[in-house]
Amino acid sequence: MQSNSVGWFEIYVDDLERAKSFYEKVFQVSLSLLPMPAGSGDMQMLSFPMDNMEAPGAPGALVKMDGFGPSAGGTLVYFSCEDCATEESRVAEAGGEVVKPKESIGEYGFISLVKDTEGNMIGLHSQK
Repeated sequence: MQSNSVGWFEIYVDDLERAKSFYEKVFQVSLSLLPMPAGSGDMQMLSFPMDNMEAPGAPGALVKMDGFGPSAGGTLVYFSCEDCATEESRVAEAGGEVVKPKESIGEYGFISLVKDTEGNMIGLHSQK
């Protein structure tokens, strides 16, 4: 494998606008509507910034689609942060919940676990 293992991620939501507001407030970014091809049904996607597809990390999107809903016990996506305490401090005001406050994971840095407004568990990771 020549690059990072993850090439794309999707976070399933019930309320796209509510989830958009949460992620934009916590990460201080703007999510963009992804045009859906004909035949994709009622699927709606909002992408996280992906200005440079060659940059480290994986692009991804919030997705609203029949038959796919939020989950706190499935795959866990970690968002890279300068200091995860910063994003963690925005979670409650954005309508989410801090499940595990910032803690050390030794030489690998620090993590926080939070739930978004849809009930999805996500991770925050930083080196400081």
